[in-house]
Amino acid sequence: MAKIYKYLGPDILDKAFADEGFCSFKCSYPNEFNDPYELFLTIDYNQPPDILAHYNEVIGEIPQIPTTCFSTSPEVVPMWAHYAHNHCGVVVEIDEEKVLESFPAVRFDDVEYRDEPAPELLDMLYRAAHIGKPRYHYFLQSGVLNAAYFTKQSCWSYEMERRLLIDQAFITKLENGLQLFKIPQGCVTALITGHQATRDTIEQVKSLSEKIGADQYEFRIGRSSSRPYFIALDGSTLLFDTDSLVKASSKCEKCSEPTKNTNLCPWCSVQSQHQNYAAGRNPLRMMQHFGMLEDYYKSMDEIGRK
Repeated sequence: MAKIYKYLGPDILDKAFADEGFCSFKCSYPNEFNDPYELFLTIDYNQPPDILAHYNEVIGEIPQIPTTCFSTSPEVVPMWAHYAHNHCGVVVEIDEEKVLESFPAVRFDDVEYRDEPAPELLDMLYRAAHIGKPRYHYFLQSGVLNAAYFTKQSCWSYEMERRLLIDQAFITKLENGLQLFKIPQGCVTALITGHQATRDTIEQVKSLSEKIGADQYEFRIGRSSSRPYFIALDGSTLLFDTDSLVKASSKCEKCSEPTKNTNLCPWCSVQSQHQNYAAGRNPLRMMQHFGMLEDYYKSMDEIGRK
């Protein structure tokens, strides 16, 4: 079953689960997003005036559809930093198929990252303008709408974004103008706390996960690898593998970081005898012992400036 992930700040968790039996996510129109080039990558606008006029005639204003955004991965470090308040927040794991069971009319799709519009749409625009058949106009409208909502510049590719477009009929609009899409809590399969989450947030997530029958994990940053990992309540170590969290084949007996078929990770395998040997082989320690280290650094800095 495909899983998608919503990154939230710790102050948003209560709001997301405020309605009994539901999990609510904020929806926005693309003109409210933080990317000023939303809906931009449709065609190359460097075209003759008559062609641009035809594009404007057929497309006009691209409709603003309520949209909420997810990631296809729970281990995107910049997402933890930006959307989960510097790793203090929570990631909500959602079963996409269960959402579609409750709302079969909504649309999920991956965002494609590129820096230039797809040439196929421009070709369709010229067909519509010069040949004039209705089907070309229909294909142009459909293609532009798809490109507008599911294409972003490659600088955003780290988000690994998957978008959900929602019919206005499924949106709850609050008095303050906030738009919410409410899904049954049964669609939530796990809650993941950031590696800098406070004890209060961890306890809050534990209580909530028990209440709604979801798994609970802790996101961790390792010392031996740049790849993050996850710890379950039972102490098992997990890694994200393409589309789901899977148990690591081996882990460190001390810190639980995944290992390559060893009982200890590289750092936990360092013993006192290794440290003592390294200290004895360090010439800078000897210089410091005889009061020579400061002068040595000054002389080396002078060489570097020449």
